[in-house]
This record gives sequence, C-alpha cells and structure tokens, in this order.
Amino acid sequence: MSAPAATPAHDPYAALRIPDFRRLVSARVCLTVATRVQGLVVGWQIFRLTNDPLALGLIGLAEAIPSIGVSLYAGHVADSVRRKNIIVATVAMQVLCAVALAFFASPAGLEQLKHYTLHIKGYTIPLPLYSIIFVSGIARGFLGPALFSFMPQLLPDRERLANAVTWNSTTYQGAAVLGPAIGGYLVAHLEVANSYVVATVLLVVALVQFSAIASRPLPPTEGEKLGLQDSILSGLRFIWGNQLVLAALSLDLFAVLFGGAVALLPVYAVDILKVGAPGLGHLESAPAIGSVLMAALLTYFPLRRHAGRKLLWAVAGFGLVTILFGISTNYHLSLFLLFLTGVFDSVSVIVRSTLLHTFTPEHMKGRVSAVNNIFIGSSNEIGSFESGVAARVLGVVNAVVFGGCMTLGVVGLTAVLADKLRQLDMTPEKQKA
Repeated sequence: MSAPAATPAHDPYAALRIPDFRRLVSARVCLTVATRVQGLVVGWQIFRLTNDPLALGLIGLAEAIPSIGVSLYAGHVADSVRRKNIIVATVAMQVLCAVALAFFASPAGLEQLKHYTLHIKGYTIPLPLYSIIFVSGIARGFLGPALFSFMPQLLPDRERLANAVTWNSTTYQGAAVLGPAIGGYLVAHLEVANSYVVATVLLVVALVQFSAIASRPLPPTEGEKLGLQDSILSGLRFIWGNQLVLAALSLDLFAVLFGGAVALLPVYAVDILKVGAPGLGHLESAPAIGSVLMAALLTYFPLRRHAGRKLLWAVAGFGLVTILFGISTNYHLSLFLLFLTGVFDSVSVIVRSTLLHTFTPEHMKGRVSAVNNIFIGSSNEIGSFESGVAARVLGVVNAVVFGGCMTLGVVGLTAVLADKLRQLDMTPEKQKA
C-alpha cells in the first residue's frame, strides 16, 4: 500500500514567483510613494501659501469630486476595456500632473501662481494647484477599478489569490509608510520644487514598470449582456443587495469621513506640536506603520471567529484614539496615537477586502471596485474637507475631537442596526455553511 501523498507546504512567496505580479507590486510601490510624497508636499505648500486649515480640506474635496464623479463609469470601463491600457493611460496622466506641480513650485511658476490665485472674502485659493489636483482625481477614479480587477488576472490559479492580496496590501502599506517620511525629508532639505521632481521621477518609473506587464484579455462575462446604464449601475446594485458587504463598507465610510484627523496634520506639525516638515513626515507615516504591522500580525493570526464584533471594536478604538490625538500636545504621544489609528484601521481594511474578493464575480470586479472607491477611497478626501470645515468653525482641536466622537456614534448605530455584520464569523466551517 502506497503512503498518502504529503500535503504541499505553504509557500509564502507563491504570488511573488510570478514575474508580472512582481512588476505590478513594484510599480504600485513607486506609484504609492510618489503620490504620498506629492500629497504631503502639496499640503505643505498650500498651507504655507494660505495659512488656513480649510485650504487643506479643499485639497481633499478637489480630488474627491472628480474621483467620485467618474467612478461608476470607470468601473464599467474597467470591465469593458483591457485593464492594462487603462492603468498605463491614467499613470501617464498623473506624470503630467506631477510635472505641472513642479512647474508651479519653480520661480517662474510661482510668479504665474500669484496671477491666478484668488482672494475672496479672506480666503486664499491657489487655483492652478487645485485644478491639477482635480485632474489627478479623474485619473485616480479610473485607475482604482482597473488596478483592483487587473491584479487577479496575473495569477495562474485562484489558490494564489489570498497570498497575492496579502502581498499587495502589505507592500502598499509599506509604501504608504515611506512616502510621507520621504516627503517630509525632501521638503526640509530640497524644498518644494525639487520634492515634486522626485515624485515625478518615481511616477515615470511606475509607468515603465506597468508598461512592461503583458496585457490580459477581459474575463468572460458569463452571459451578461447589459446596456451602458445597467452596466454602470450593476456594481451599486450588487453591493446594495449584499447586506453584509454594505454594512462593512458603510461603517468604514463614516468612520473615515468623521475621523479624518490626518488632513489637519500640517496644522498640528506647525502650530501645536511645533515639529516642522520632518515631524510632519513622521506624523503622516505613523498610521501606515501601524497598518503594516497589524496586517503582518493578521497573516499569522487571521481574523476568523467573531470577526464582525472585532471589526466593530476596532473601529470604536479608531474613534477613541482619534479623540486622544486631538487633545494631545506631546509629539511622541501623538505619534503613538496615530500609530494606533493605523492598527485599528487595518482590521477594517482586511475584513472589507476579504468580503469583496470573496463575493464578487471576476467579470464584475471593476464595477464593484468603483463603488468601493466611492464608499472608501474618496471618503478620505471628503473627510479631509469635513475636517477642514470643522476646523474653521470649531477650531482644530475641537474638530478632531468632534470627528472621533462621531465615529463612536456610527459604531454604536451600526452595532444596533447591522445584525449580520455583528454576527459575522469567518471560520472555515462557518463559511462553508
């Protein structure tokens, strides 16, 4: 009698053994570092030009409006056009935006910027900078669904999907750590214009790497034949019809919307903690460091039993530490509290991503990802605007505390109304049932 075949050993690098996946991950790292550097630098530049926390909120609004506006159509496009073509085109658009930002930080560009800066009733609005951010928001709206749906196409089998999602998330968070830290260092030592140049170079590297990935045909539609309007709205209907996914997305949406203290970090760095540009880079990086470490921990100890309850407690923790950050005047304590916001946020991200990848058919991933972008991706920018408005009305500290309190209220309401999320159990035996 022959011995039973041994169970294959788990390969933690299974996805990274695929050359095109490695290219995608490295390109996304360059893209993320570049956009995080650019985001920090433009926030620093606009705050120095305006000395107004509301101006920081307008940055988020200028990017969120176009991103949300094109998202549903972008999801349809991602399920109708080869996804690599969309990725290359949108990253090329971001390169052009980065070049434009670098120009408006140069001596000649600063002179032009003065001519096109609006002064309305005490508000200073550097219109060219917000216009560039608006265009980059359009590019981001199309890029998100294309990237989300293209990544699984690079895998030869679904057995590597979980490993690929883990690597994709971990490397993204790692890049999100590096970006603000690099941005703060660049602003402090190379000034604004040269910082934009570095971001431009990184975007060009990302564009080259994305271009090197072999294109893939679209997945089969499984008999789906929809008109343009029905196709655009199908992702929304899919999520609306899945109460578990809808509750998880809604919880994350309102938590980020009201708990967006990150938008006001330049004010904390300059006026409250008094740590300047290098300190701002560390403050911006702290949440991402917490996210990376929590994601690594959950790789070994995955969220399974009572996952829904743990999610609710994690978002409640996010709200609580946001309140404590708001009232902190100690730099190191503030760093630690921001680190904890990333720890708690990572739980929500992993649960939401798992639900989306588990329940979404391959041929609909672009459209469902587009709805996710409306719920989550742009809520960061809208949350930035909310924080800027609240800071203008209530003061910076009160605005952050208010946001944390609202997050706690959203958690309590969700716990009462969303019984399916509260009872969510992700153990294998429960999933099979």
